[in-house]
Amino acid sequence: MTKVFVTDLVLRDGHQSLIATRMRTEDMLPICGKLDSVGFWSLEAWGGATFDACVRFLREDPWERLRKLRKALPNTRIQMLLRGQNLLGYRNYPDDVVRAFVQKSADNGVDVFRVFDAMNDLRNLRVSIEAVKAAGKHAEGAISYTTSPVHDIPHFVELARGMAEMGCDTIAIKDMAALLTPYTAYELVSAIRAATNLPVHTHSHATSGLAAMTHMKAVEAGATIIDTCIGAFAEGASHPTTQSFVAALAGTEYDTGLSLPLLEEISAYFKDVRRKYWQFESEFTGTDTRSLVNQVPGGMISNLANQLKEQGALDRMDAVLDEIPRVREDLGYPPLVTPTSQIVGTQAALNVLTGARYKSVTNEVKLYLQGRYGAAPGHVNEEVRKLAIGDLEVTTCRPADLLADELDKLRGEIEGLARSDEDVLTYAMFPDLAKTWLQERAAGSLKPEPLLPKGADAQEAAPRYAADEFRITLHGETYHIKLTGSGRSDASQRPYFVSVDGVTEEVLIESLNEVAVTSDTGGGPRKDGKTAAPAAAGQKPRAAHPGHVTAAMPGTIVDVLVSVGQTVKAGDGVLVIEAMKMENEVQAPIAGVVISIFAKKGDAVTPDMALIEIQPE
Repeated sequence: MTKVFVTDLVLRDGHQSLIATRMRTEDMLPICGKLDSVGFWSLEAWGGATFDACVRFLREDPWERLRKLRKALPNTRIQMLLRGQNLLGYRNYPDDVVRAFVQKSADNGVDVFRVFDAMNDLRNLRVSIEAVKAAGKHAEGAISYTTSPVHDIPHFVELARGMAEMGCDTIAIKDMAALLTPYTAYELVSAIRAATNLPVHTHSHATSGLAAMTHMKAVEAGATIIDTCIGAFAEGASHPTTQSFVAALAGTEYDTGLSLPLLEEISAYFKDVRRKYWQFESEFTGTDTRSLVNQVPGGMISNLANQLKEQGALDRMDAVLDEIPRVREDLGYPPLVTPTSQIVGTQAALNVLTGARYKSVTNEVKLYLQGRYGAAPGHVNEEVRKLAIGDLEVTTCRPADLLADELDKLRGEIEGLARSDEDVLTYAMFPDLAKTWLQERAAGSLKPEPLLPKGADAQEAAPRYAADEFRITLHGETYHIKLTGSGRSDASQRPYFVSVDGVTEEVLIESLNEVAVTSDTGGGPRKDGKTAAPAAAGQKPRAAHPGHVTAAMPGTIVDVLVSVGQTVKAGDGVLVIEAMKMENEVQAPIAGVVISIFAKKGDAVTPDMALIEIQPE
């Protein structure tokens, strides 16, 4: 008998794929007793976006979640997803941080480490896998499966051989974007088994509708472990349903031996839990064969939709999905999995929302084009590279070889707030976010984002934006008004384009009481000898001339790079803004002298705001 083992993903990838990783620990623990009695090969419960979401949205300690799950699941392996040298963040970390993170994850309860690299650069896996083996845990090397002119079965088999040589215990085929087809899966699994003789574990999102067929052919080819998800959080952008596979394989040589009635009890529990998170449901998380073209992974789609919603730009989702393959080609066809999925997706969103391709380039794309994430699988568009990084040198060595140890430095930076090495590692993943979290924990003021009661307006939890569609009643007549666009303002008026009962009109709006010049940092000297107006707390002027620096999209300022009186050249970085989890350097539009700074670190800003004023030379 060739029994097939099951890894269930309901505690990690299931809710990441369908409700933007928002399930709270309090909703996991009550069902853990039954999950623990099923007999899964493992339960994926940590890693991926769960760490980020715990700190950013749920205001939980991700390490405490892991410890609680370990206690509640004494008989089941806990599996985590680890991004190799990226760990759980969006950059490469020094080797000392990687080793410490793996050891602490093992100490707190992780048994199986699925280790992958978004670039499939084996150099970025070595230290993580060594650390897993040193901790006495199960190392699963994961191939990030994708399709492109530079990816084929011999390429993936060579990756599997490399992982086997590093000491991996199993090989996972990680089909995050639902691209793997059934007969290709059969061929790929057969080839990996022949080349490595290691157990093969298949992971395929259901987004394109192919995953169940793909798993079945993989099993026939010799895969012995499959990833599925309890029905309440299965299918669509998530994974094939656990109950369905248990039923399909029952009575065959592949029989899983799992209890269907018990699985249905668990699914009924999660069905009720899912209703609590209705505000995070998205129309983009069902079956969508467009994933075969845009290659957006299931774990990213709900988060991308939610991020665009926060930008007030959910209506541009289709345009962003169309742009993603073009950006991916420009960057040399990286597999779309965190962090490259976020890097490519955010750049695609910027290209769409700014109305010009690469008008604004995120810091992460710049680092990618410098080789700081590893070797690109294919040819990079050199025009895009030149536009983004100019003549900066491109790294050819293992990126982490350029990084000095930093654990001691991190401990010093967070001294007084960190209570443990785990806190230091949380800070390492997301410094600004974690520092705020640690400060709020110390003050006892941590509060999760609100869960709206059933029937409430979902917009109550969303950022507030001015209405762009409304009805106006004047002298008893009601008109339907929809804002369709706006033009560039002059000193006093701004044109708006509106639809009035379906008829397009242009109106000119003249502001009578708008703040003209303000500053959060005080005025500075002008070339004409005058002084910029001093601060008026919290106010920011409207962008009105070329010397006003603006953001390309709504976001949060994470750094101010200049000071009043400083001379800058056009193109110099002046601010860093975080939008959609990526950092974007805002550059000076003209050369001149910085005479006013209207924004500070931590400010939420929108594209209409003037953030810095530059006096032309």
